[in-house]
Amino acid sequence: MLNRKTVQIVLVVSTVLMATLQGRAGTQEPADVAAIRKVLTQQVEAWNKQDLDGFMRGYWHSSELTFYSGGTTVSGWEETLGRYKNRYLSVGNEMGKLEFTDLKIELLGSNAAFVRGRFHLKLSGGDQHGLFTLTFKKFADGWKIIHDHTSTS
Repeated sequence: MLNRKTVQIVLVVSTVLMATLQGRAGTQEPADVAAIRKVLTQQVEAWNKQDLDGFMRGYWHSSELTFYSGGTTVSGWEETLGRYKNRYLSVGNEMGKLEFTDLKIELLGSNAAFVRGRFHLKLSGGDQHGLFTLTFKKFADGWKIIHDHTSTS
């Protein structure tokens, strides 16, 4: 037979274990949020390998893709790729090292999401940083950015 002190210890340990397990279960993000986070991680990895084509896989390959930055509007996947090439791959320019932080991913339904975050681009001539908002849409081949609004500080 268990004495009173042993029963109390078992109850305390059980309570702590249950609280720990519930805390872990509560922090697991939904599969769609994880999938969007993976797209963004893959973009950063591709950028940092100087792989602009890999970076662009995160965008919807459509003439309806929109990209807003610095008072400029770009429409279309090809045009967005051209903007990146001109800005980061042309003579005298570099891609640098990219980092995304402070990501906030909000699902707007089963096939749409809104993402906010910060970017930091380390360049030899001086860093760039700023904010971005992205609209994602879920397609048969996964989540893609359909609108990008980026501002530099």
